[in-house]
Amino acid sequence: MEAGLMEILGIVAFAAALLVSVVAHEGGHFVTARHYGMKASKFFVGFGPTIWSRQRGETEYGVKLIPAGGFVKIEGMTPLEEIDPADEPRAFHNARARARLVVMSAGSVVHFIIAIVLIYGVLVTLGTTRVSETKIGATSCVATTASCSGPGPAAAAGLRPGDRIVSFDGVAVSTWQDFTRRVRGHGAGPATLVVERDGRDLTLRPDLVEVLRDRETGQAGNDRVGALGVKPGLDTERYGPLEAVPRTFDVIGSGFTGMYDTLTHRIDDLGKIFSKDRDPEGFISVVGAARIGGDVVSAPDTSGTDRVRQFLILVAAINLAVGIFNLLPLLPLDGGHIAVLGFEQARHGLRRLRGYRGPVKKVDFAKLLPATYATVVVLLGFSLLLLSADIVNPIRLNQ
Repeated sequence: MEAGLMEILGIVAFAAALLVSVVAHEGGHFVTARHYGMKASKFFVGFGPTIWSRQRGETEYGVKLIPAGGFVKIEGMTPLEEIDPADEPRAFHNARARARLVVMSAGSVVHFIIAIVLIYGVLVTLGTTRVSETKIGATSCVATTASCSGPGPAAAAGLRPGDRIVSFDGVAVSTWQDFTRRVRGHGAGPATLVVERDGRDLTLRPDLVEVLRDRETGQAGNDRVGALGVKPGLDTERYGPLEAVPRTFDVIGSGFTGMYDTLTHRIDDLGKIFSKDRDPEGFISVVGAARIGGDVVSAPDTSGTDRVRQFLILVAAINLAVGIFNLLPLLPLDGGHIAVLGFEQARHGLRRLRGYRGPVKKVDFAKLLPATYATVVVLLGFSLLLLSADIVNPIRLNQ
């Protein structure tokens, strides 16, 4: 019951964090538009029917019924939009190119800032975890046939999560790979294991069992090797305020490369999202991400610190992914508007090289409408596909 409640709290917390991020995204557009003198007539949280609003100056602020994001209405986003003639000088499409670039980039920049702040904060306050070379994370039973039962040799001998391995059969242990290789090479029978617990060395005598594995790798194989029934734990690595800066940008950089890999090399995995072979690091919907947030908060055998750390990293990763996705050069995404602006300015530059000294010729958005509608249909279909997969074949961390 407690795990179920924690999962619900995790889902709610993730949804709230995502809502705040989306509203901050729109706030980036709003603040920069106002800075450059554009008219932003609406700033709403949510979609659907309005449940509250208030007019302040030229902007209507409000909350709508469905808390699934937010929006800012900047007058004259394209020349096709009908606006009050009095607002024409302040229309978005009449602003300087630099102003339009900043306004359209601001939403994604806000997501990147959120991700950077969260990751930096985690590194400085909570640190990161890595698989330990000597720390025991968990003990388990050992399958000598088709299934296993009982505590397993490690637990039966008194080994506990958190113990650190000092030596095995009189030989000092410094890496997990060396330790597991020695366990496999020992075979079945009693062994001598020295561990550090609460600052003191403790000698245990586990009775190893025999299983079929590859002697060198520990993977499936036909060698008769020893088994103890242990899993490695995690060590925490903390960073100082200065040390955390380059590490933060290393993490952000890996997020960019990971997103690129997903968009370019994992597109074929869409055919597996309804199967048991679904890639846990592949495409996922907002619903699936929220469920993972619930799994992180309710993860068994983890400390509160680990849960908070993983939750914040998940929120940072989602912000980074949304920020990158929003910059794809596809209308109606912000990246599509930026691409149109880039084309417009490049074409104007070429015309100036040929002697033209007139105003910038605007792109005809009417010609781009079919491509825009097609993109909307594809993105909507893609979203519904992922949503369906996350309902019937969700990615779960705690199974």
